[in-house]
Amino acid sequence: MTIKKIGVLGAGSMGGGIAHLAAVKGFEVILCDVEQKFVEGAVKRIAGFMDKSIEKQKMSFEEKDAVLKRITITTKIEDFASVDMVIEAIFEDMEVKKSAFEKLDKICGPETIFGSNTSSMSITALASATSRPDKVVGLHFFNPPLIMRLVEVIRGYYTSDEAVKLASEASLGLGKTPVVVKKDTPGFIVNRVMMPQFLEAIRIVEEGIATPEDIDTAVKLGLNYPMGPFELMDFTGVEISVHVADYLFNESKDIKWNPPQTIKAIVRAGRLGKKTGAGWFDYKK
Repeated sequence: MTIKKIGVLGAGSMGGGIAHLAAVKGFEVILCDVEQKFVEGAVKRIAGFMDKSIEKQKMSFEEKDAVLKRITITTKIEDFASVDMVIEAIFEDMEVKKSAFEKLDKICGPETIFGSNTSSMSITALASATSRPDKVVGLHFFNPPLIMRLVEVIRGYYTSDEAVKLASEASLGLGKTPVVVKKDTPGFIVNRVMMPQFLEAIRIVEEGIATPEDIDTAVKLGLNYPMGPFELMDFTGVEISVHVADYLFNESKDIKWNPPQTIKAIVRAGRLGKKTGAGWFDYKK
């Protein structure tokens, strides 16, 4: 089996970015979300991104048109019946994701691979909503998908070697470097390493040791990271860090994963990062 046609469920920043990437790399793409305005908005963002590439003479108008022609938008999940692989990129809620996988299981062909872009949730639990747990795999892309080079390919308890192979090959076809997570563990690799850094940075602020600005500067210059922890949380969405930390805490009951009150307060105040104009820092001009 070769992956040629990809269905992307969810047209937010991640889903739209994955659809864009797949179309650029020559895959036929079906992009689905619950409302027409979401899928149309994703295509508008994709077109706008390519317009900037055209301005920089990195892409031609003909190449842009070819990419857009490879993307079919829909609000009907039934249109995924013909895809070789589905990549789910919806909200990080286990029950919402399981409900989507249950519907997909009844719609897609028996050989269709189901991939989830979850950043931390159990692939085994998601697979339990289907009759094909051997064909369910984690496919964790990083934001923005068009630029970030890594994909975590995560095994669920029943995920077959063939599904891991096909998912890894598809990742390579998308121009990414796949790494295989051999055990379905909360946080996988990157978040397991990154979240302690985020949480400790917040605690340093709470203890009055340094400001978010100085912590970001220290991390960028001292560890040679492209972004500091607060800048990165604002870029990806502050609420995502809370969701991931809560999930890790609920799964392990280890107090080290309990998100500090400061980040909870920021989320409750609606300061979710760049997308809302304010997070740890203010972006409104």
